[in-house]
Amino acid sequence: MTESASPRTSTPRITVLGVQPGDPPFRLVEIDGEVVRAAESITDVLFTAAAAGITVHDLDDPEVVRWVGGDKFTWRPH
Repeated sequence: MTESASPRTSTPRITVLGVQPGDPPFRLVEIDGEVVRAAESITDVLFTAAAAGITVHDLDDPEVVRWVGGDKFTWRPH
């Protein structure tokens, strides 16, 4: 019996949603599907992850963080 190869599919625990207008602009951060914070920077995302007990070694790893509406450098509305 052989196993078929399947791509590894996992849902990252952290999702950073698109930029919201505000003064300053912000992005909502979800942990395990629950909105937990409005972040204004990458640092806020890292602090939020640490508070939830999640160690982030690579913000570009799609298995760790899902960025919606931009990447880790997108903090202003288009």
